Amino acid sequence: MPEMRFTIRWPDGTPESCYSPSLVIKDYFEPGQSYPLDDFLKRSREALGIASDRVKAKYGRPCSLALGQLQRIEAMSGRFTDTPQATVAVEAFDE
Repeated sequence: MPEMRFTIRWPDGTPESCYSPSLVIKDYFEPGQSYPLDDFLKRSREALGIASDRVKAKYGRPCSLALGQLQRIEAMSGRFTDTPQATVAVEAFDE
C-alpha cells in the first residue's frame, strides 16, 4: 500500500509533516492551496478515514498511524477555533 507524507502550515505559520497510509490524500487536497479550518478538518477526517479503512480491508485492522494523525490534526486545530477566517495551507506532497 503506497504511503505518503504531506506538509501543511497552520494559521500561526507552524509547519507540520503529516502521514497517510494511502495516496487518497491527493483526492482531497492540492499543494499550494489553503483551506478554511472547518473545510480542512472535514477533508482530513474523510481522507484519513478512507486511508485507515483501506488498511483495515487489507490487513484486518484500522491504521493506527492514520487515526493518530487525525487526532493530532484535530487537537492542533482546536488552537485556532477562535481565529476568524483561519486557514490551513497544504504546501506539498512528499511521496
